[in-house]
Amino acid sequence: MRQETLEIQNQSAKQPLVIWVIFFATIISFMGLGLVDPILPAIAKQLNATPSQVSLLFSSYNLITGVAMLITGVVSSRVGVKWTLLTGILLIIVFSALAGSSNAISQIVGFRGGWGLGNSLFIATALSAIVGLSIGGTAKAIILYEAAIGLGISVGPLLGGELGSISWRGPFYGVSVLMVIAFFALLIKMPQVPKPKVKSSILDPIKALKYPGLLRLGLTAFLYNIGFFTLMAYSPFVMNLDEHGLGYVFLGWGLCLAITSVFVAPKIQARFGTVKSMCAMLILFALTLLSMGIWTDHAIVVIIAVIVAGLFLGTNNTLITTAVMQVAPVERATASAAYSFVRFIGGAIGPWLANKLAETYSPHVPFVTGAIFVLFAMLVVAFGRKHLAHVDTASH
Repeated sequence: MRQETLEIQNQSAKQPLVIWVIFFATIISFMGLGLVDPILPAIAKQLNATPSQVSLLFSSYNLITGVAMLITGVVSSRVGVKWTLLTGILLIIVFSALAGSSNAISQIVGFRGGWGLGNSLFIATALSAIVGLSIGGTAKAIILYEAAIGLGISVGPLLGGELGSISWRGPFYGVSVLMVIAFFALLIKMPQVPKPKVKSSILDPIKALKYPGLLRLGLTAFLYNIGFFTLMAYSPFVMNLDEHGLGYVFLGWGLCLAITSVFVAPKIQARFGTVKSMCAMLILFALTLLSMGIWTDHAIVVIIAVIVAGLFLGTNNTLITTAVMQVAPVERATASAAYSFVRFIGGAIGPWLANKLAETYSPHVPFVTGAIFVLFAMLVVAFGRKHLAHVDTASH
């Protein structure tokens, strides 16, 4: 492990400064996702909201993020990468602060939608910028991006738990302050990146979905994200932990996600290939959700399963993101926008569906349903392997 770490550090040292500025901003951006998790039960209690109402914090965020992916290329091809990133960060600063100042669940849900708009402008552009500006090829760039996501997601819950124990408003204000730091870091350190010669159209991501491989990966992520956000948005309500406890559980989950996305995914992909590796990770994640569905009443089982799930999610995230960058003969930003548009719709459905199923039927049903969706995701990959066969060759 130490030798692998040194190798990554040696390769990383060659990266231009702008990569590390975007890397830092990406960490802070994705801290916003995990920051909210430890305070979901507290928001429900203090604002007299049901779990399904609170889950709309994820649904509005993901829905607007997904739909807005269609305009990210339009914006970045006209104002440039730097100002698209800065605009996205500015929107996150404003809407996270407004969410923290809200007094009703409907207001927070609405402001989280604005937050999602900023997030879409940032994350799609950040991915294409890191891939386009980094040294060492697409695969290494994706690993850097996924490492930033993993660090952000893992540190976010810890900070969210600490700030949330003071007030549920704390994490929202925390995101706003951290993104102010990211804004000025990018403003000062990031140079202007040349605009593409051809301006993107809002229809480009939709047209890109005509490529079977990209469509398969989008559908896979759509189904898999329903399971992913079942874990994110529903499990906090059955673990019977306070803000600190939830923060530590999701810290463990995020650390597993970060470590496997950087160190494990490339090795598994090299040895077994993308399709087999993705299928294996999706099956393991489905089994993890199923175990949570069977032993929902045993908090310790759910806690362990959430942390273990990070191992499979981190690996799969890197595998699927790398494949998206290789699978279609379109601009990377367009491929990323098309894929993200489809997957975030799944991320919008999952949180609300999980909590509604729990309220309507029983606490066990959401996890079992999530497992079924993830298994369908595996089947989409398995039966579409002929459209993904060239990914492993292209990534080398």
